[in-house]
Amino acid sequence: MTTSMSRRTLLATGGAAAAVLATTGLPGPAAAAPVRPGGADVVLAWNRELLAIVRTAGLQPPTVHPTRSFALLHAAIHDAVVAVTGTGRPYLFTVDAPGRAAPEAAAAQAAHDVLAALYPTRAGDLASLLAGQLAGVTPPAARDAGVRAGRLVARLLLGLRANDGSAATPPALPPGTAPGQYRPTPPAFAPAVFTHWAAVTPFVLDRPGQFRPRPYPALSSARYATALHEVAAAGRDTSTTRTADETGQARFWAAPIWNYWNEIAQSVVGGSRSSLLVAARVFARLNLSFADAVIAFYDAKYHYRIWRPVTAIRLAGEDGNPATGAVPDWSSLATTPADPAYPGAHSVISQAGALVLRQEYGPRWPLEVGSEVLPGVVRRFSAFQAAADEAGLSRIVAGVHTRLDHEAGRQLGHDVAAFVLRS
Repeated sequence: MTTSMSRRTLLATGGAAAAVLATTGLPGPAAAAPVRPGGADVVLAWNRELLAIVRTAGLQPPTVHPTRSFALLHAAIHDAVVAVTGTGRPYLFTVDAPGRAAPEAAAAQAAHDVLAALYPTRAGDLASLLAGQLAGVTPPAARDAGVRAGRLVARLLLGLRANDGSAATPPALPPGTAPGQYRPTPPAFAPAVFTHWAAVTPFVLDRPGQFRPRPYPALSSARYATALHEVAAAGRDTSTTRTADETGQARFWAAPIWNYWNEIAQSVVGGSRSSLLVAARVFARLNLSFADAVIAFYDAKYHYRIWRPVTAIRLAGEDGNPATGAVPDWSSLATTPADPAYPGAHSVISQAGALVLRQEYGPRWPLEVGSEVLPGVVRRFSAFQAAADEAGLSRIVAGVHTRLDHEAGRQLGHDVAAFVLRS
């Protein structure tokens, strides 16, 4: 086999039937079962496996963002499938493989090798899943050729990303002192997280700040005052204006947002009976978009360092805006994440997810979405965009973002995903 760099050389240096998502708790490892020849089963099984890993306490390194693992997994699967089928363009590598190589074997081996390198304590479970999948691939010569291609793609990809900045020690962020500047939030007043992530090499983007949102509005502006009033009323823990359904939305979407969209993608891909190649493409586009969107939103968050609503409302008497007033005892419905407000992560990721899935499956697709924090609760949508909008806006009624954060996040998520889709 031979290899050559493909796509972006920067990487070398730096409606159909309803889709059903039933999340009833923390899922265990994916079952080790033979895969359907030509089908999406292998992709879905490894995605479920990674979801189980990142939901298991202690397995995900606290300073490595989980979206990096999803991007590595699905880029490897995609490029391995492209290599052995000769269909489509790889994101990272072109690998010459024999025409007889089985794409299911290549995908499974690439997925296994990536996750085994990232999560060595899960070696037994990962090996079991791989063995079960390879057992159904025939003839042996095609299986073995696919295995070799998958191993090569995984090795090259892991080597490429070995020094991407993700292993750096996050630098401490000094608390802000001036009006508008971010500072740790109650109740824990924890230090800011992922302060190093803006320096991680993107997978597809040219640079982290390529689509950086425009500067935050002046604190003295009417736009700022309007946004602060909205979250102060709707997002307070004791709010009398927030509806029961809005409270449900805030709680429903409280888990890591990339998990929801990977679950949504699983239900759509599985429900549409997509081929292996389509499934590999969809999940690669989705998770490369998410990984680069996280790099991009941390670039913006730590460039602007905007305070969170709980700080802004409690200290509104210092913002120089006569239309705002301090509420010293104000608290949000949800616990505020330990990073600056602008832009909103849920809005970034959800808009990226909606755009990628709409590109492949069209704008209208009935969804039943479940929540890992509210087992058994399902919310229904008629389109990907409807789910994305609710997820982003839920952070306002949760009290942790303003509409300014949401709007900037939607634009950033759209821009990043559109770039990945064009690449």
